[in-house]
Amino acid sequence: MASLKEVKGRIASVNSTKKITSAMKMVASAKLHRAQGAILHMLPYEKKLYAILKAFLSKDVDIQSPYVDQRPVKRVAIIAFSSNSTLCGAYNANVARQLHSMVKEYEASIGKENILVYAVGKQIAQAAKKADLKIEKIFLEMADKPSYQETSDLAEELMKRYTSKEIDKVELLYHHFKSTASQVLTRETYLPVDLSAKDDDSENTRSMDFIIEPSKEELVESLVPQVISLRMFTALLDSNASEHAARTVAMQTATDNANDLIQDLTVQYNKSRQQAITNELLDIIGGSIQ
Repeated sequence: MASLKEVKGRIASVNSTKKITSAMKMVASAKLHRAQGAILHMLPYEKKLYAILKAFLSKDVDIQSPYVDQRPVKRVAIIAFSSNSTLCGAYNANVARQLHSMVKEYEASIGKENILVYAVGKQIAQAAKKADLKIEKIFLEMADKPSYQETSDLAEELMKRYTSKEIDKVELLYHHFKSTASQVLTRETYLPVDLSAKDDDSENTRSMDFIIEPSKEELVESLVPQVISLRMFTALLDSNASEHAARTVAMQTATDNANDLIQDLTVQYNKSRQQAITNELLDIIGGSIQ
């Protein structure tokens, strides 16, 4: 059995750790509140706008957009979203695991050298480097502070490379925020725009008649790139909210575990102390009898 001094030291150490995890949980919770507000306000707008876009392009088959052209995949780009820091449970590990799975899937048909990774966040960048993947760009600041301008620039670069046929497909890999306790790892096709995919918004919008000004061609030329850029920004906000939610839950769990450990150590300390007192009393009684 550990000595009283050792147990007391462990209690102090766990208490110190508990203060840190509790403080980190409060910080993550405050960041989550802001991030949750941002994504909950943005998501319905982006989903409806994207549904209108898909319905419009599907209905007006005479309108051609370079962003809906599907062709054999010879080169693919994967934009993977993670966090810069750790201590957020399995959040980053899940992204890295799914990225490896996607790489294996494409590697068999197009080769590893034709898989381009855009890493948003330090953790996924490190995972991609360890796997010896071809990293096109790394975005660190964007992972901590979501910026529409940065995501818009990235989306514009991807659209240019797609239309010039440098890249044949672009996929997003990120966590979708459902609630503080639930973040769903999501893989979706970013380019080309998948007009065949069905969802409630698209089905409800498909039957609508559109009044278009000034013309269909100008609408496609100006609005479609904006909607595609907005989808990238929404994925970033989704990932950011999910990160803070995962960290809040992880730090709360760590704090609860610290409380349980402190209780166990306190019981152990009291038992050791009681045993020590009993031994001293027995020594005193034994000495007085002699």
